[in-house]
Amino acid sequence: MFSLLYGLLCLCALGCGQLASGQPDDGKRYICRAVPLSGDVSCPVTLLPELNTGSQEEELRNTVMQLRETILLQKENISKQLGTINELTNKLSLCASATDDKKYEKGGSWGKEKQNTMGDVPRDPNDTIDSLGKTMQGLKDRLENLEQQQMRANVSGTSFPSELRDLLQRRLGELEKQLLKKVSSLEEEKSMLSNATAAYRLKTESTLNALVERISELEKGGGDFLSPEQFKLSLPQRTNYLYGRITKSLPEMYAFTLCMWIKSSASPGIGTPFSYGVPGQANEIVLIEWGNNPIELLINDKASSLWLHKSAKLVSLYGMILPKMKIPECSLTLQLKKNLSVAQLPLEVRDGRWHHICVSWTTRDGQWEAYQDGGKLGTGDNLAAWHPIKPGGVIILGQEQDVVGGRFDAGQAFVGELSQVNIWDRVLKPVEVQSMANCSSYMPGNVISWLASNVEVFGRGAFKRPLEMCQERLPNA
Repeated sequence: MFSLLYGLLCLCALGCGQLASGQPDDGKRYICRAVPLSGDVSCPVTLLPELNTGSQEEELRNTVMQLRETILLQKENISKQLGTINELTNKLSLCASATDDKKYEKGGSWGKEKQNTMGDVPRDPNDTIDSLGKTMQGLKDRLENLEQQQMRANVSGTSFPSELRDLLQRRLGELEKQLLKKVSSLEEEKSMLSNATAAYRLKTESTLNALVERISELEKGGGDFLSPEQFKLSLPQRTNYLYGRITKSLPEMYAFTLCMWIKSSASPGIGTPFSYGVPGQANEIVLIEWGNNPIELLINDKASSLWLHKSAKLVSLYGMILPKMKIPECSLTLQLKKNLSVAQLPLEVRDGRWHHICVSWTTRDGQWEAYQDGGKLGTGDNLAAWHPIKPGGVIILGQEQDVVGGRFDAGQAFVGELSQVNIWDRVLKPVEVQSMANCSSYMPGNVISWLASNVEVFGRGAFKRPLEMCQERLPNA
């Protein structure tokens, strides 16, 4: 088309030159224009400054060359813009496919090998966000470059295709939305990953701290024992000054299990192997056998053991007599049952041999269980129901506390040997109790564990001695 225009201009110039050559030179120059066949046949004349033929041809030639260069530049710009649009379209398709893949791969972690959904986007969340930001900035720079090219094209007299510009801006807007959505999703996943990592770190630190504490206790408690838990506390006399004290205290608990190995032949009654007192309540947890009475478990005992024992006898007597007389239980009997904080346990350990005993309790309805040598011998309820075990008290082995940590009564002192006194803040399963009783396994308490470094001995005549092998402690050994 431009060649045709150039040819018409040249013909017009030559024709006007030939016409002018046959007439006298009057100092004026004329330009011929092509008109339609149906239009005015007269040739309009436009006066121009005096120019010679050579300068006119040179001006026309320059104009044609400028138009040609402008067209070539515009064609090159269009090619670049088409390439940019194709690249943006590919990126947008990759983003869309990455979004779809993300819906089916929500549970994945950054550490696993996956298909790269963004081509050059790394898998670390921080690197991914930085890379997306760089990609976005690069696209904006390209758009600015295209705008500058448009301005240069406008200056040179050519127009930038508005359709191409609108399409490019629309594609860029869609891509920006996709990238923002991707960044938001990555930020959310990063936050979830951070929370999970923090929880795992806390759990790991807790485990490591427990392991370090265990190692420290093993290092401190080596001494003359094969291992820190392989020792026994020997209390050979019934006095008020021989006892052991556990250096740690109990937290608030709504259930517990107390297990120990015990050996005694004292009579009458083995005394008090275990007592736990808190401020305001010296008998928060007590395991006692005094006189010819069975072993008793006291929890939150606000009255004396003697009064409770008489109350228990009275309740037992009423329970046997009233049904035979066909008389319903009176309110006094029900009130006594409700207020009792003592349970008599069907345990027999006064034969001078080792026995493994466990007692468990839960505040829910005051339910309790008693084990001896791995077998469950008794259960019951309504023992200090709905009462939580108070924290921050003192654990004494071998004496019953009338005040927290002291005022012991020699008549209630334990005589014999104790070992592996452990406490858990839950009710152990029967299989767990049995495995410890038959020497299949040893399980230290998660609240109080039996370690030489945790037990202090008071009184001349009380000792910590090496413990016999577990198989040697079994009843049939």
